[in-house]
Amino acid sequence: MALAKRLRAALRADRMRDEPREWVRGEFVITTDRTRLDLDAVHQYISTSYWAAGMPRDVLERAVENSLIFGIYDSSRQLGFARVITDLATYAYLSDVFVIEGYRGRGLSKWLMECVLAHPDLQGLRRFALFTRDAQGLYERYGFGPPRGASTYMERWTPNVYAAPAS
Repeated sequence: MALAKRLRAALRADRMRDEPREWVRGEFVITTDRTRLDLDAVHQYISTSYWAAGMPRDVLERAVENSLIFGIYDSSRQLGFARVITDLATYAYLSDVFVIEGYRGRGLSKWLMECVLAHPDLQGLRRFALFTRDAQGLYERYGFGPPRGASTYMERWTPNVYAAPAS
């Protein structure tokens, strides 16, 4: 089972062309190493979040496969996560950022943002976007703000895409 997991992770890494990066602070590690990802823990959190409630695990798995991922760990326990959807040249979208409740207030989300923004594949982008309902203060300190030229921004939004169809 572990071998199959590592092979799948290697194939995903090859598709995204991402070499694992690692940052260490005390007992905590942030890494892009896909073999360390606890997808069950990430799914448990994200599927109950306000932004992706009900997301099926296979949808998250596909999203992870096609994104640059960052995990926060205390030993082998996954404490947080972020993923960046990007073309690695001009645009990136930060998504699914979280730190589990028992580890909030320790600066881990700030450190996670510093690691994301320092990643070599995310330098020189024309646009780096995100949506947040409640963490504007965190992201503003890293240069994020309201969209410029808001009249040019458009979206197609399906808020209940993961809800079970009515019978």
